[in-house]
Amino acid sequence: MAEALNVTQPAVSKQISELERIVGEPIVTRDRNRLYLTPIGSRLADYAKQALNQLDRAAFDIEAMASGVSGSVSIGVVSSVAPTLLPGSIALFKRSTPQANVSVLEGHFVELFPQLEAGTLDLLIARIWQPQELPGIDQMPLFSEPVVVVAGRNHPLAQTDGLAWRDVTGFPWILPQANSVARRAVDALFAANGLTAPSNTIASLSLALNLELLRSMPALGLMPQRLAQSQAARGEMVILPLDTRGLLSEARCFWRADQMAQNSTLDLFLKCLTQTTTELHTIPFG
Repeated sequence: MAEALNVTQPAVSKQISELERIVGEPIVTRDRNRLYLTPIGSRLADYAKQALNQLDRAAFDIEAMASGVSGSVSIGVVSSVAPTLLPGSIALFKRSTPQANVSVLEGHFVELFPQLEAGTLDLLIARIWQPQELPGIDQMPLFSEPVVVVAGRNHPLAQTDGLAWRDVTGFPWILPQANSVARRAVDALFAANGLTAPSNTIASLSLALNLELLRSMPALGLMPQRLAQSQAARGEMVILPLDTRGLLSEARCFWRADQMAQNSTLDLFLKCLTQTTTELHTIPFG
């Protein structure tokens, strides 16, 4: 720890002792030559991370406001990422540069990517399956989040233990569009479990519609874990105990390599995106 912090071991011990004196409780336990955080120490570390993140955000805000960036940025995004990532990124962007404009187009990767190549879109944010290099396109991983299987709270499987994939094939499924990367990934998931993909399907990108369908019929669907946990906490749906094997868990952003140097608005939005992603990693689930 001392080496990582670039300070001496006695200095680290002194700081830990001072923190424990302030808190009034132990924040670490010692096992031979290793230190472990106590539950109180772990909670304190969470708050410290959030405080440091706020300082980073303040520095970012000041730098962004001083840059005087204006103009516009157009973003293509898949619906499973938009609710998690874009609200915070856009809010930070607009606070940093109120005079800049943002436009957002939802769709799936196959239909949005040609618009990125043509320059109609400045940035594309999507969940990926089988990542690969794309000529003339730069890309950056944003975050990793599981996709889970969900059902309405009154679904026949809602209270069933020990579910297997073969138990869910007979129900209607709300799935991505048939020609999308996400749909091919879902088909591969069923094949990996020795099953044919469902034929009784509803292809929909609309989150609002999908939520209503789950409430009104015995359908099943796929949803990002954070959003599913939020809906489950409200009693709106249940998360089924099925292993999705990392299905579409990684989100990335894509932009034309020749655009960054000449588009300062895009550069600023990417920084906002990175800042928001950092907060997703910093703020604990729950």
